[in-house]
Amino acid sequence: MRITFTRSLFLLSAILLFATISAAQLSVGVVVNFAPPELPVYEQPVCPSEGYIWTPGYWAWDGDDYYWVPGTWVQPPAVGYLWTPGYWGWSREGFIFHEGYWGPEVGFYGGINYGFGYFGHGYEGGRWDHNHFYYNRSVNNVNVTQIHNVYNTTIVNNNTNVTRVSYNGGNGGVTARPTSQQEASARERHVGPTAAQTQQIAEARSNLQLRASSNHGKAPFAATPKPGAFNDHAAVPDREGGRYLPPAGNNRAPESNREPQPKNTSRNAPPKTVVHPNDIPPAERPAPSNTGNRKVDKKIPAATGQALQTARAGSPKASAATGQ
Repeated sequence: MRITFTRSLFLLSAILLFATISAAQLSVGVVVNFAPPELPVYEQPVCPSEGYIWTPGYWAWDGDDYYWVPGTWVQPPAVGYLWTPGYWGWSREGFIFHEGYWGPEVGFYGGINYGFGYFGHGYEGGRWDHNHFYYNRSVNNVNVTQIHNVYNTTIVNNNTNVTRVSYNGGNGGVTARPTSQQEASARERHVGPTAAQTQQIAEARSNLQLRASSNHGKAPFAATPKPGAFNDHAAVPDREGGRYLPPAGNNRAPESNREPQPKNTSRNAPPKTVVHPNDIPPAERPAPSNTGNRKVDKKIPAATGQALQTARAGSPKASAATGQ
């Protein structure tokens, strides 16, 4: 009896644990049925201070629309960590976003050319040396009078098919595949976006101007000097927007221009589909006939009696009897 109870308790715990893990896995991935816009063209703000690392902008999804998360300078969570940008990848169901992360090595980010050192493979914008980050001036906007940890290495982009496509795979997407080293980097110890990056995402999501349905791929400000500094004078707009080609059903009007939808009243609501006998609404029963003669009322159907009663109410005798 005790063994049976223990086994049952163990089985129940395993089921609950599996259900929790499954729910967590399902909440991580979001599938979108059409591609994100192209990457906009923009200038990089000046690095605010030593120790900041550039994180490029990208298109995110809020469950209803794409929105632009401006690129920004961010302090890494630990010395020696580098940023692997997130990217959109095509699967059989649609487009799935692979979240970026911090780690000792830069992993695979879909082969997307985000610029400023992120040219589709690795990071050419800087390196760590003796607990200090050194910036490559050829691809970064750095004020050398304030930051002295700099070097200058010209980067030759051997990719002849330079594109602004923001997703990997699918129709027209980047065809890059991860190397064995990049796959190993993804399995190494790493951490997700910092609190400052999360703030940048949250503010971008709440800004209607950054929604693709409003800006049609051309964000009013594409990069910020620091996370959350959307109103800073150093925030830069994009020079050229990206193509945005949503399907007809997803080409929504901007939030500010959207007309209010009619309420779901009984007049414009679609008829309810009956799937069970209990769903059938009860039939309305007419009032029993009342002619004043009990014998006649028993013989006249209820509907007919109600009609007779209505007719009598409209006659001159009925009006006189009621004092009208």
